[in-house]
Amino acid sequence: WIIMTGFKTPADSISYPPKIVFSPSVEGYCNLFTTRSRQTDEYLASLPPAQGRCEQIAREQHMAVAGPSNYAPRFANSLIIAFGSTILSVGFGVMAAYAFSRFKVPLKDDLLFFILSTRMMPPIAVAIPIYLMYRELGLSDTRLGMILLYSAVNVSLSVWLLKGFIDEIPREYEEAAMVDGYTRLQAFRKVVLPQAVTGIVATAIFCLIFAWNEYAFAVLLTSGEAQTAPPFIPIIIGEGGMDWPAVAAGTTLFLVPILVFTVLLRKHLLRGITFGAVRK
Repeated sequence: WIIMTGFKTPADSISYPPKIVFSPSVEGYCNLFTTRSRQTDEYLASLPPAQGRCEQIAREQHMAVAGPSNYAPRFANSLIIAFGSTILSVGFGVMAAYAFSRFKVPLKDDLLFFILSTRMMPPIAVAIPIYLMYRELGLSDTRLGMILLYSAVNVSLSVWLLKGFIDEIPREYEEAAMVDGYTRLQAFRKVVLPQAVTGIVATAIFCLIFAWNEYAFAVLLTSGEAQTAPPFIPIIIGEGGMDWPAVAAGTTLFLVPILVFTVLLRKHLLRGITFGAVRK
């Protein structure tokens, strides 16, 4: 339904009963990527001929295209922040998970529970302290600040998931490698990591989905340069109120990267989810 609404006109999108059969239009996508202003017929007549479908649609509605909208920069922010935080959270998570899995850590169970408990706290409970801290550090409304924040939130999930995957890798593999002259770091890099690829991919997808869809921190801690797509899409306003075709178009495009990423890595994801389900 979202995909269909993206190809409706504003009138068709709010019609009752809802229209299943309608004349497709790219007006929603044009409104998503451009800003428009209503002008007089005399002013529109003085402009050069419309170039492109979006300008033609705007002229038909007695409007002129003023320039590009902020959707593309917000979409780019989502890509940078989501993938950046995923790389950091999985990178730190796999190292911490390896330490918890292979070494004797004092109060291991308590530490693991404390790490997991950080995800139980609602974002609003820490939003104000984080905002004040970021303001002092100059990280307010920055991509780096959001990457660090999402990484800190996701690292707990990463540690818990990856520890389970690493626990399933026999220690004998590393011991045999170290007998052959490998250091602990070399054994981790050349033996454990290749065996844990499926788990790493599965964890990365879960972390990416959280960072990609996160709304609360994004709406509370960003407003301009670092704002992501989730808080931007709901405020797409047309001349007569909410521009539902543009909102639907933005939502449809927002789903594409996650779907593509998941489809490309679906084999690793399925193996990762079922990894360790059958024990010897």
